[in-house]
Amino acid sequence: MTSEQSNSHRSFLCSWSGGKDSYYAFYKAVRSGLEPRVLLNVLNEYGDRSRSHGIPKVILQAQARCLDLPIDFIESSWSEYKDRFIEKLKALRLTYNCSYSVYGDIDIEAHKAWEEKVSKAASLVPFLPLWQQDRMSLVTDMIETGIKAVIVSCKAEFADKLLGKTIDKGLLKVFDVLGIDACGENGEYHTLVLDGPAHKTPLKVELGNAVRHNDYAFIEISLL
Repeated sequence: MTSEQSNSHRSFLCSWSGGKDSYYAFYKAVRSGLEPRVLLNVLNEYGDRSRSHGIPKVILQAQARCLDLPIDFIESSWSEYKDRFIEKLKALRLTYNCSYSVYGDIDIEAHKAWEEKVSKAASLVPFLPLWQQDRMSLVTDMIETGIKAVIVSCKAEFADKLLGKTIDKGLLKVFDVLGIDACGENGEYHTLVLDGPAHKTPLKVELGNAVRHNDYAFIEISLL
């Protein structure tokens, strides 16, 4: 077996939102001995920002450069999401010689089942390093590990108190007062990681005005 073949047995692609959970899953996968090859993000059908977190594509590309990794994208509506995701997983497995696909889900069984299904369809082994861990403990661990995650979108009702804030132990107390899940697993908020133990260099951005879309609020983000 060649060195490249041996490495492929430990290599992974990471389903990447740009936020704290996918980042921490990525970091824990690396700590477990796996080798990262590429990040994968799903954009909206216009191809300008991520479907899950509303983060501009150029910001995600800059974030990937901070990790010294390539990032690939899918442009998709929700109706085409599954088929395009599987197609891209297959392509990345071959291009980057990956064996594993890493996901940042914690305890929503339907998400795990979906990830197992699409990974199997692409001949990848799914790995969920955060699975079934206590949510509050996870966020506390992220903070103590040095992950700097800023809230870039949230439910509109929380915008004044959360949008643009960096997650720290003080903000966890605000979550508790507002009745918000520590990890935001119910869709209360989404984050962008600016720095952390996997970064080669910090991501430097400027946060602008808040923009409301239906019942959700987003903060404008631009590169410095």
